[in-house]
Amino acid sequence: MIVLSVGMPRAGSGWHYNLIHDLMETTGSADARDIREKYGLQKILTEVNCNIGVLSARRLGMVTLPALMGNTFVIKAHSSPTNSSRLLSSLGLLRVTYIYRDPRDAMLSAFDFGQRALTKGRPNAFSHLSDFEKSVDFMMEYVYIWEKWLAEKNVLIARYEDLLTNYDVESSKLIDYLKLDGSRPQVRAVIEKYRPDAAEGQQGLHFFKGKIGRFRESYTGEQKSVLEKKLGSYLTQMGYDI
Repeated sequence: MIVLSVGMPRAGSGWHYNLIHDLMETTGSADARDIREKYGLQKILTEVNCNIGVLSARRLGMVTLPALMGNTFVIKAHSSPTNSSRLLSSLGLLRVTYIYRDPRDAMLSAFDFGQRALTKGRPNAFSHLSDFEKSVDFMMEYVYIWEKWLAEKNVLIARYEDLLTNYDVESSKLIDYLKLDGSRPQVRAVIEKYRPDAAEGQQGLHFFKGKIGRFRESYTGEQKSVLEKKLGSYLTQMGYDI
């Protein structure tokens, strides 16, 4: 089986992925990085957190091979559901979690992260977000992706803010969804390892500031008005105040 950890960019998706990855390892699941090496999937599962990219039939077909050979492992994505992902889910070969964040904070985090990388001479996937307008357009794509995942069946939906402020409840939901025994010491140890205070600063988790509502202090009144017009109905559905 494949566990797919999908997330909105800059929404704690690295944190969520590693939490899920290590929880599944307590059951004897394989390390996705080892699967990548053993089956020659370096071009399919990229970056430190084994990001599959788009959920195309070809890519999913290649990662399904080791699953059919008895391996269970966790991979990551930021992309939309597809007919192929739905098929694998219906067959019990794919279990999906999705995490999102207030898109206003997520886009601010993406912009800041990209610009910090530029100043260090190491541009990243967000460094092209050179202004507010580009950041809005970028984030709207992921709001549409959020909408698609919300409509999917058998997907565990989580919010970054809830995981940050109500970690015990949210991690319990995750344990139940993954069908783990939450009383096992190994499982409890993983839960403690990724508790927000402990997780901050860990490599690969993408924590930097992570502050809830930081956009309110950083954007101008005019910019916040633009975001209200663009995101108003979505924010209500997501459970955020406009």
